[in-house]
Amino acid sequence: MTLEDDLTAAAARGNAADVEYLLQAGAEVNGLNSFGRTALQVMMMGSTPVAQVLLKHGADPNVADRSTGTTPLHDAARTGFLDTVRLLVAFLADPQARDNRDCRPVDVARASGHTGVVAFLESL
Repeated sequence: MTLEDDLTAAAARGNAADVEYLLQAGAEVNGLNSFGRTALQVMMMGSTPVAQVLLKHGADPNVADRSTGTTPLHDAARTGFLDTVRLLVAFLADPQARDNRDCRPVDVARASGHTGVVAFLESL
């Protein structure tokens, strides 16, 4: 297992302390795990502290999933985590990014009924 596998596992668990430790130990913030995904792509979307650590270390907020074209902003919008959506946008996530179905983050938020996320994304 690589440091990037450990990093993505810690991010998926929502463990900000382990994420910070692994980055300090040399894990590449935009490195791919054995499934071809970055820590920001697999992080627990409701864990704003994990997102903050990754983004402050230079994680790319616009990395798209190879199979779906979705970005972390799409994922946060679909799951309704407004704090994570705001943080991703603050770190220059593209609210106009389109996935393979031609949907923007606001579209997936609307389809999932997350009115607060829709209102925020529409205000940009």
